[in-house]
Amino acid sequence: MSVTDDRENMLRKDGIYVGIAGMSLLNGMHFSAYFDPVFILMRQFAPGFFISSPLLIFYFTSLFLSALSLAIGGIPAAIYERSRGLKESTPTSLWIWLGGIFALTLPTLLGMATR
Repeated sequence: MSVTDDRENMLRKDGIYVGIAGMSLLNGMHFSAYFDPVFILMRQFAPGFFISSPLLIFYFTSLFLSALSLAIGGIPAAIYERSRGLKESTPTSLWIWLGGIFALTLPTLLGMATR
């Protein structure tokens, strides 16, 4: 593999990583379809972590939803990589990861379209 091919592969991966991060951040926003149920749960568990400010609970809910969608969306990609015996992510596995996060973010996107 030449240096040019390696750079092209890295640039392709970087673009997909940006899409993955953007979709997971979109899923963690306050207008997400999952935000209200998770916010209610976070309000119950926040005192156990010494979080008393409603604004902090709001921000932690957003952060939690983003991280959760990132982790859950990556499960199909991890299964693909392990079944193929890959040692590092390929563009195909990253597209699978993006597709998994897109499937999780679809209710949020549909909710944004109807507003």
